[in-house]
Amino acid sequence: MRLFWIVMAVLAGGLGLLVATHDRGSVFGLESSVFASVLYLGLWAAVLIVAIFGARTRFRDMARDLAYWLLILLVLMTGYQYRYELQDVASRLTAGLVPGSPITISGSSRAAVMLEKSANGHFEVWMMVNGARVLALVDTGASTTVLSAADAARAGLAVEDLAFAVPVMTANGRALAARAKVETLKIGPIERSGVPVLVAQEGRLEQSLLGMQFLASLSGFEIRGDRLFLTD
Repeated sequence: MRLFWIVMAVLAGGLGLLVATHDRGSVFGLESSVFASVLYLGLWAAVLIVAIFGARTRFRDMARDLAYWLLILLVLMTGYQYRYELQDVASRLTAGLVPGSPITISGSSRAAVMLEKSANGHFEVWMMVNGARVLALVDTGASTTVLSAADAARAGLAVEDLAFAVPVMTANGRALAARAKVETLKIGPIERSGVPVLVAQEGRLEQSLLGMQFLASLSGFEIRGDRLFLTD
């Protein structure tokens, strides 16, 4: 039974890794299809090994163990065949638990994400700025993406070296911002490089803003009820 659970854990971990990295097309340098075949063959090899070492057991016990393995095989194959649907379900659960999480829309020829409206009545999105997670408010009234000083520092910008000379209006009133550029700005599978942004003075902007400059670079964005769709 200890061998049974060890092998099951290894195979389940391999399946999880396969699902998590399906967008890359490879796992540990192997193509996803090849890695899936390795898991499949590994399962049957484990069945044979357990059967050999358990040959001294009664036929009834052996048949029960074989049924366990067949059930595991069925679960693994089902999980792999429905990996995209399972990933969509996981994304929707994440969006419900973590507001602002972009949900990747599969089955589209273009990169597309969906955002659920937050409890505050606005659309918020967790975006990656230079590899740092930043929660931004989607603001169609802002011409440029504006980062708070804290978010800019988290993204690796030297805020103390910026020249704050651009007048902007914030929820706290009139303030000065500085022009800067981020190497990457990513929302789900949608990514832009060399994006010009503004950085607000420290304490003048509570939350970063995703402005029209980014939205206008998309092929389209649409609000349907409580959902915002972004299509690259």
